[in-house]
Amino acid sequence: MTQAVNSVLVVDDEPGMRMALKANFQREGWHVETAAGASEALRKFDTGRFPLVVTDVRMPDGDGLQVMRTVRNTNPSTAVIVLTAFGNVPEAVQAIQGGACDYLTKPISFEQLHSAVKRVMDAAGNASPDAGVSVGAIVGASASLLKALDRARHAAKTNADVLIEAESGTGKELLARFIHDSSSRCDKPFVAVNCAAVPEHLLESELFGHVRGAFTGATGAKAGKFELAEGGTLLLDEIGEMPVNLQPKLLRALQEREIERFGDTRTTEVNIRIVATTNVPLHKMVEDGSFRADLYYRLNVIPLTLPPLRERREDIPALAQFFVAQFAKEAGRPAPELNPEFVAGLQNQSWPGNVRELGNFMRRVMTLHDGGEIGPEHLASELSTPALAKSFRYMAQAAHARPGTSMREFERQLLESTLEVTGGNRTRAAEMLGVSLRTIRNKIREYGLPPRSYA
Repeated sequence: MTQAVNSVLVVDDEPGMRMALKANFQREGWHVETAAGASEALRKFDTGRFPLVVTDVRMPDGDGLQVMRTVRNTNPSTAVIVLTAFGNVPEAVQAIQGGACDYLTKPISFEQLHSAVKRVMDAAGNASPDAGVSVGAIVGASASLLKALDRARHAAKTNADVLIEAESGTGKELLARFIHDSSSRCDKPFVAVNCAAVPEHLLESELFGHVRGAFTGATGAKAGKFELAEGGTLLLDEIGEMPVNLQPKLLRALQEREIERFGDTRTTEVNIRIVATTNVPLHKMVEDGSFRADLYYRLNVIPLTLPPLRERREDIPALAQFFVAQFAKEAGRPAPELNPEFVAGLQNQSWPGNVRELGNFMRRVMTLHDGGEIGPEHLASELSTPALAKSFRYMAQAAHARPGTSMREFERQLLESTLEVTGGNRTRAAEMLGVSLRTIRNKIREYGLPPRSYA
């Protein structure tokens, strides 16, 4: 059977915990299946697609970590959250290294669970049908892409920290994983944290961990991402979104390679490599005072970038075919042929959302495709809605902005046009522009856009 996008499999041998989790997920609109142990969980997962699995670790008939490994091997796009009553660091590292997207220490609050679910589903591209595309490889053979990969390959041979600056949707996390997989740390954890997706008041705990009683709701100690990445690579995604008041603590952790859990006075040494990514030039943020100069120079040891899709249009045919094959495999059907006119039409688009936008578009075409060759009529029909057509027009114009237009004015016009296209929906605008909702809110205030019912 095929489950809905918002289907979750809850695995726990404690009936009370299992039912509480089920009721909570159902209140949030999820379709919930439950399993009382590892063997039942694997049987249920084998008969349906679950974008999310929440599993306990220690169960009488098996290990939740084995459930996690089987799930991730069977369907790498499935997000897994591990629940454990034993918040020790080795077990947490084992969970993350084995493929868990997050782990929570019991007892948990449902607010804590909701935050983790949103974070891992956003990262996996499963938050909604249009949330994004998760791919396991960088596809393309253009000169600009190969140059970026060659530079990344050289960076991987060192232990130096790396800063990747590139537009949203170009594949910054994939490049970070490429660096990790090409390095001597490849057999150690690769841990990612999105600095824009975690609420400001929780980000310190997310990075550095906390001790019991450190804040309201901290019913147990928890290791942070720095500890979970021990020996491996820590990806700080959207580093430009990090609050200014937390930047000094991050700087100290990078300089000294030691951290303090929130609420603790003891230090813990960490052996990790940092890869930071941003879609906003950090030197501009340094100039306006929103990012510390010393932290910028500490991160920017090896600067890397990825070219936007409009600068490597020759890669679009291979990418389109890659997505078609991927989505056809997910649907369990043969991959259709792509008409040359359809492919040429793809190459004529600006794709302001880059590879992510192209992937979303190909998923939409595949979802509505009822067999046979994919031709130019599919391109025309999917680009014909007024809002989408308008977004392509103004994005195309933005990509060729009038010389002399200031970056500030360019950004303001782009934001205003995007909000107009989305009817004021800030969440949709953030998706289209590839930035966080927090960034959209801040920019609306910064540019003093006229008040309206921004949703």
